[in-house]
Amino acid sequence: MTAHPLAPAAADPARIRQANFGDVMDFYAPGLKRWQTPEWTPVNPRRFLPVSVTGSACALSCDHCQAKVLDGMISVRAEEDLFALASRLKASGSEGLLVSGGSTRTGGVPLLPHLRHIPRIREELGMRVIVHSGVVDPRLAAGLAGAGVDGVMLDIIGADETLRDVYHLDLTVADMERSLRLLSDHGLRIIPHIVLGLHYGQFLGEHRALDMLTRYPVSTLILVVLVPLTGTPMAHIPPPSPQEVASFFAIARTAAPAIPINLGCARPLGPVKAELDQAAIDLGLNGIAYPADGAIEYARSRGLTPRLFEYCCSLTWAGHDSYTKVEVGA
Repeated sequence: MTAHPLAPAAADPARIRQANFGDVMDFYAPGLKRWQTPEWTPVNPRRFLPVSVTGSACALSCDHCQAKVLDGMISVRAEEDLFALASRLKASGSEGLLVSGGSTRTGGVPLLPHLRHIPRIREELGMRVIVHSGVVDPRLAAGLAGAGVDGVMLDIIGADETLRDVYHLDLTVADMERSLRLLSDHGLRIIPHIVLGLHYGQFLGEHRALDMLTRYPVSTLILVVLVPLTGTPMAHIPPPSPQEVASFFAIARTAAPAIPINLGCARPLGPVKAELDQAAIDLGLNGIAYPADGAIEYARSRGLTPRLFEYCCSLTWAGHDSYTKVEVGA
């Protein structure tokens, strides 16, 4: 890999990262899928696993997904509850869960019936529990706080048109901000995601979403990129260009200098993935999930110390405790 073409003209983002986080670059390999490269083979691919509380069902059938993301998750069986599932996964080597699922017609994941099991999962099994909430209402925010979840993921949409046309929701950007406010008011760890190019491959509300979330105490910002999925209305939509995405990396780093910003799991594969990973390293992001082959060595060549973690890139706050799997490259 060679230096990203935007790097010389946008050196400030890298300096911002260095000033706030030092000369390190983090890489993540959660158990969301089977993955390895010549640079890195995870020791325990089951360390952190995704769980769906709705199986493969979703009431929204969003244009970019149509519930296909749920196919790769582990479903809570009819004869078991979330604690029983967590116990089964713990016995097979898991140390943490992402509890997610399909959305209701109002945009939230139906987590409330399952929250009573989370304290036992955390205390008796010693597992981390992150949830993907979708749109948050007061009852869900209170329930998540009472359950003691380790963090709350949610997509932040910055355009009313995207909520209407892509998600098929009768909501506005104000509802997104309300979700952030409720999570903040309850002292929950907020892990927002921005999907770049979500509006049929075009940038529409991403900058507004970034501006909105920087007004709240965000734990980690995750940036992902639209991946056109076969069988969805966006199957043949080109994702945003690497240049547009790289530009947003630099803008996000500047707008949120002290917030960890990671490039998450979802982004196009092949040469584009390698280009985006390189841009993330050059333009001040903190970490990359499932790095392209060569990205770890590229980070090292840029004077950064790679750190490898076998869990979700949302857990930047976890620190180097017993849960963290750390391997520092030579």
